[in-house]
Parts: sequence; structure tokens; C-alpha cells
Amino acid sequence: MPPEHRPRSRRRSRSAAPPQRGAALLVAMVLLTVVSTLAAGMVWQQWRAVQVEIAERARAQSGLILAGGLDFARLLLRENARASDGHTKLHELLGQPLAEMRLSTLLAADRDNSADADVDAFLSGRLADAQARYNLLNLVADNKVVPAQLQVLERLCSNAGLPGGTAAQVAGQLLLALQGEDSAAPLMPQQVADLAWFGLDAATVERLAAFVVLLPVPTPVNINTAPREVLAAVLPGLDLGGADRLVRQRPFRDLEAVRTALGTPAPPDAALVDVRSAYFEVTGRIRLGERVVEQLTLVERRTGLQVLAVQRLRTPPAPPAAPAR
Repeated sequence: MPPEHRPRSRRRSRSAAPPQRGAALLVAMVLLTVVSTLAAGMVWQQWRAVQVEIAERARAQSGLILAGGLDFARLLLRENARASDGHTKLHELLGQPLAEMRLSTLLAADRDNSADADVDAFLSGRLADAQARYNLLNLVADNKVVPAQLQVLERLCSNAGLPGGTAAQVAGQLLLALQGEDSAAPLMPQQVADLAWFGLDAATVERLAAFVVLLPVPTPVNINTAPREVLAAVLPGLDLGGADRLVRQRPFRDLEAVRTALGTPAPPDAALVDVRSAYFEVTGRIRLGERVVEQLTLVERRTGLQVLAVQRLRTPPAPPAAPAR
């Protein structure tokens, strides 16, 4: 039979076969793409859940370790108060930072006890006398700036090499923050770094941080632990040279001994200086692999050998350092 006389249905079926195979291949590719996308999403969700769990475990471990370090510092302060004769001085506890050490060395001499740990933990810290610095809360009393305290801060800023007007700016903004009546008043700072809210630049705040502090209540400066710049500011008529000589004669057991060292007819004002401290700063730093957590705790040592945590400030984990080029 000639080709032109063959049935048309057979020719249609043969010509329709290739499009059907192409459509099936396209459907298979779409299904493969969908399955791959879903599988990738499931893998990413699983990876994210694992990372969140690791971060949460590291946070919990860091908190427990830092809490243990804080308890150890409180114990040291309590034992120091029991052994001291009424005055606080610089010694092996205050001002001497604890160099970073492997946590396993504190737990056991044999490192095999921590061999199952997947990440080594390193602990460091410091115990400092918070009353070794001038308390900015002394500036305001009875809802006004105290002129004598403002003069102290002016002398301190001059000794620290800060620009003129810094003391007046800090005192004025602190008064507004404590009053809180004006909607434009700054927030009350909780730490020295927050003085940037008063309009101070970063360099000024960093310089002030070595000489001032913010404590819950007005406090005198501990003459046995304060640096010479602070001593020359809180003791009228004393210059930096005289403050150096006073530092070399420490520790003082009472203010009468300070009077003898200064050669003045009367002891210094007990509202400005003292030989005892009640507030201390405990700084703890824990490093777990690439994660670093730092915590600053303000503690108060009360009568009856009570050492209580007053304020805690924890910084977020620092990002890993960039590799050196």
C-alpha cells in the first residue's frame, strides 16, 4: 500500500511519542529539584538546631563557671575581712589579675580527668577595690550639685589631663538624670561607659574610667588603694608629688595616721576618704574555644562577713579574632 494511502492514526501516534517522553523528563527534573530543596532545607534546619544547642550549652557552662569564680572571690573577701584589723589595703587579692589558666588545672592535677571534654576552657579574672576611685554619686545631694564635690571632680579631671568643663558637664547631666523630670534628660548611667550618654567622647570616657566609678550610694575614697591622681583630688592642698609620698607610706590603719603623714592639725574629712572599703569589683572571663564571655560583678561587703552581689554586667561573646596576615 502506498504511503499516502496508509491510515492517518498510525502516523499521529508515532509523531506524539517524543513530546510525551519530554514531558515525563521535565516532571522528573521538577520533582528532583523539589526533593533536593526540601532535603537541603531539612539539613539546614538540623544544622541550625545543633548550633543553637551548642551555643546554649556554652552559655550555660560559662554562666556556671563564672558563678563559681564569683563565689570563690566572695569567699576570699570574707576571709580577708575576718583576718584584717579594720582597714582595707592593697595585697595579693586586690589589683593582682588572675592570668588565664586552663580550667582543668584548677579541678585536678591530672589532665586525664578532663580528657573527654571536646573544648578546653580557660578562666581569668581580677578582684579590684571599687572605692579606689571617686564615686560620681557624691556629686549630687538634696537634689542639687554639691560645690565641694564638684571641686574634687574638677581637680581630678585636671590631674587626669582632661579638657576643662568636663566636671561641670558630668555634674549637670548627672543631676538631670537623677531628677528625671525633663523628657530630654539623659538616662541614669549604670557604669562609667554609659557616660557617653552625657555627650562625652570615647577618649574622655576611657580616661575617666581609670579614676571614677558609679556606686549605689555615696562613698568615700579608700586612701590605701586609690591612685595618686584621686588622692590629690580628694585631699585639698595635696599635689601629685605629695600624693606620691603618701602612697609610699601606705597602708594606714586609721585617719589619725593619715593626719600624721600629711602633717595637718586635723584628720581629713571622713566623707571624702577612709581606710576601709565596702564595694569591690569582680571581673571574670571564660574562654570556650572561640567563644568568650566576660562578667563584671559589683559586690558589697557588709558587717557580719556578708558579701552580696549588687550588680552584674555580662558582655556578649566576642567574635573570633581575624587571622593575622
